Amino acid sequence: MKLLISMLALATASPPLAAPADRAADTLVAFADRFDQAQLTKDGAALERMVSDDLVFIDGSGKRLGKRDFIEGWTAPDDRFEPIVLVDRTVTELGPDAGVVGAETLLKGSSGGKSFASRFRFSDTFRRIKGEWRAVHIQVTRMPNP
Repeated sequence: MKLLISMLALATASPPLAAPADRAADTLVAFADRFDQAQLTKDGAALERMVSDDLVFIDGSGKRLGKRDFIEGWTAPDDRFEPIVLVDRTVTELGPDAGVVGAETLLKGSSGGKSFASRFRFSDTFRRIKGEWRAVHIQVTRMPNP
């Protein structure tokens, strides 16, 4: 009886067991949210970690660029960004280690002291590499401003 009581006490004092595995979309969306925040707050160190070295970045003009261009575009010293609202967000799971997160948004801010507003739709493709999510492909499509 003492053994049973001890086991019950241990079971109630122990933290609950973790779920077998997080759903890929849950951890993917959390990473996508942190990725968006790193861009808006100009966190170059976070972007360095979050972006794959072989990133394919297709900008709004259709030009193919890479990791350096992407990070420099978000961390330019004279640029400031306002908070964004994501519209029509999509999450497409491509398995436990890959997925695409996209949305439409209106990005506002200033660059070189001049205000700007740019409406676009984006698709960020993420892949888990060595256990960590990384942005591996980003596609931006400009849209007419409202």
